[in-house]
Amino acid sequence: MSENSTKRFFGTDGVRGRVGETPITPDTVLKLGWAAGRALGGQGGGKIVIGKDTRVSGYLLESALEAGLCAAGMNISLIGPMPTPGIAYLTRTARARAGIVISASHNPYYDNGIKFFLPDGSKLPDDVESQIEALMQEPIRTVPADRLGKAERFPDAPGRYIEYCKSTVPASLSLAGLTLVVDCANGAAYHVAPSVFEELGAEVVAVGTDPDGFNINENCGSTEPEYLQRLVAENGADVGIALDGDGDRVVMVDEKTQLIDGDQILYVMSGSRVDNGSMPGGVVGTVMTNLGLELACQARGIPFARAAVGDRHVHEMLRQRGWVLGGETSGHILCLEKSTTGDGIIAALDVLESMITKDQPLSALTGAMEVFPQTIINVSLKNGRQSPGESIKRTAVQDALREVERTLGTEGRVVLRPSGTEPVIRVMVEGRDQSVVASLGQHLAEAVAAVETGS
Repeated sequence: MSENSTKRFFGTDGVRGRVGETPITPDTVLKLGWAAGRALGGQGGGKIVIGKDTRVSGYLLESALEAGLCAAGMNISLIGPMPTPGIAYLTRTARARAGIVISASHNPYYDNGIKFFLPDGSKLPDDVESQIEALMQEPIRTVPADRLGKAERFPDAPGRYIEYCKSTVPASLSLAGLTLVVDCANGAAYHVAPSVFEELGAEVVAVGTDPDGFNINENCGSTEPEYLQRLVAENGADVGIALDGDGDRVVMVDEKTQLIDGDQILYVMSGSRVDNGSMPGGVVGTVMTNLGLELACQARGIPFARAAVGDRHVHEMLRQRGWVLGGETSGHILCLEKSTTGDGIIAALDVLESMITKDQPLSALTGAMEVFPQTIINVSLKNGRQSPGESIKRTAVQDALREVERTLGTEGRVVLRPSGTEPVIRVMVEGRDQSVVASLGQHLAEAVAAVETGS
């Protein structure tokens, strides 16, 4: 079960759903704004910044949040379209009580969501989310008219964030001579990401920069990297960079048009830090991180640890261990010495810096990491179990699991877990041989499905 299974509105990353369905409705979001204003602003008021991606529903949700926050006595600074990590950064620099992001990240346009940042740019802890949910059960009590909040536009938000991204690499770094294809997914980074790379000297072919409210993540961005691979080949580019709808994830494409995922990006970033003596501790991945990254880190003497799936869990493990570098295969990369949350632009800059410093193409930087074949199968919970973990514990599934693990031996892994966001059990098998991995994954998935259907 999800760690947030006892909460009604908050999921693994804020509040998210289909627009027009609870909780992404005007009345619920109005109440959410008021409750968040009460919980995050207390009785003293203050300022909250609000940014969004490019979904058409952002206008609706922004207005509902604004009304609720004003009713709670909070002033509002409206950023407009801005990557999620940019909103985290501007929350810190504006000394705001909180930051709010209206986005459903890599989801289609008809979904949307709301997530929050504390004044330091970190995400809300569970106890604050629970406090907001408790307040949502109360009737809205508007502050006296002389204490109502006001709204204003945040001055020069894009320019401030662009300069911040550039400041995360040495002032002497030049991208001159590099041709980059930058896919902004028709999302929140459409008006900032190309400028960052251009101002550092690169020749930029920018795509996914014409949002219309409906085309966010549509056949583009980090979830559709085939588009980027084709464009890298057509333009003879050195590197391709694909962001997701809210700009906190990145995948890359090398000069040979090979896809470079989040695990490979972490390999490049950790290796560079070891080489220049700036690697505090080790790397945190998740249970789904490719075994190749773990073995590559071991070969370089870099400690490696696995957290549960989700950037919140990665962040928490980094904080506990005093490390700074971690992330997920999807391209959600945390480099905490540079940003408080995943930032696709900053992660891409980090990799480009490594290429220039070492005078090597991206394919050479990733070549020493062996990527183990993986198969991932989602098994639907057809019988509607309230506790999907029950299926995993059944004897038939455990017998199949042990059989697969024996076959793989020390050169593979199995992950069997209930999803925290969907009514499915995820089956992941990883090993050196693609055909063996696919066969074992199917065998284990069939064992889970048999339990679910009672066959």
